[in-house]
Amino acid sequence: MSTTMRDVARAAGVSVATVSHVVNDKPGARIGDDARRRVHEAVEALGYRPNALAKTLSEGSSRFIGLVADAIATTPFAGQIIHGAQDEAWRHGFVLLVANTEGNDEVENDAIAMMLEHQVRGILYSTWYHREITVPSTLQQSETVLVNCFTADDSFPAVVPDEEQGGRTATAELIAAGHRRIAFVNTTTPSPARDGRRAGYRAALVEAGIAVDEALEFDADPAQEGGYDVAAAVVDSGATGVFCHNDRVAMGLYDGLRERGVRIPEDIAVIGFDNQDVIAAHLRPPLSTVALPHYELGAAGVRTLLGLEAPPVGGRRLIDCPSVPRQSL
Repeated sequence: MSTTMRDVARAAGVSVATVSHVVNDKPGARIGDDARRRVHEAVEALGYRPNALAKTLSEGSSRFIGLVADAIATTPFAGQIIHGAQDEAWRHGFVLLVANTEGNDEVENDAIAMMLEHQVRGILYSTWYHREITVPSTLQQSETVLVNCFTADDSFPAVVPDEEQGGRTATAELIAAGHRRIAFVNTTTPSPARDGRRAGYRAALVEAGIAVDEALEFDADPAQEGGYDVAAAVVDSGATGVFCHNDRVAMGLYDGLRERGVRIPEDIAVIGFDNQDVIAAHLRPPLSTVALPHYELGAAGVRTLLGLEAPPVGGRRLIDCPSVPRQSL
């Protein structure tokens, strides 16, 4: 089994980035004489040979862009992040190296080490749902853009969905269809989506001159069962339109309304969020929804990394969530 840069780092007691800088003789790297000596001794003792590809790299960079993801390759719709990043990278002469870690820290560290070894142009770090994260320390050694996630202090540039705009759009669709008494079924799980979509819902009501009524806001488990369980309360509220936190909740609401003889959209109009096509397009009637812009998140991440778009003000670039009209309004 061949020796890796990670093996050398472990033997020398230094970071993978330090090993990379030493073996590639990176100009300007601040590495002490003792650490440099330990790396050379470990290289000699382990018989490490730099990857042949790395030897061909010019100016300390390659035509690769890394993408490290926790689970997006196996989720039903968020794999579009990879698709968008891959298309945009190729458009600018780069190849995407993808590592799907399934949330395993050791796999994640190995993936980042491999990408550093290949001297990638930079790394996109992505999560399968929009959330705050703690960035792995190894990413401090590379230009990094966060995709679908962010840090509390916005110390890394990030590309994320505009949850508030999406909530405003969903509610505005119901208002445009003539509804004034509009319920919102939110999730019980704390998240940027929970807060942002509620803020958008309320903002759209205010913009239309409709009073915000907290009695029309319901919390539910963010799954089909949550929508089903809240159906009776929605009907009792007298709402004629409902904005659901996501398409799975809307699917459960469909079942609960149907059991009560309530027709969609004749009696109650429904709009979801996420545009999970396997759900939204195949309900009866097909569900109007708002899409999470996964493809554009990936593409915008690459453009930000390559400096083709200015770094986002305040650390986060917000990507619009577009409306996907179907027959439930």
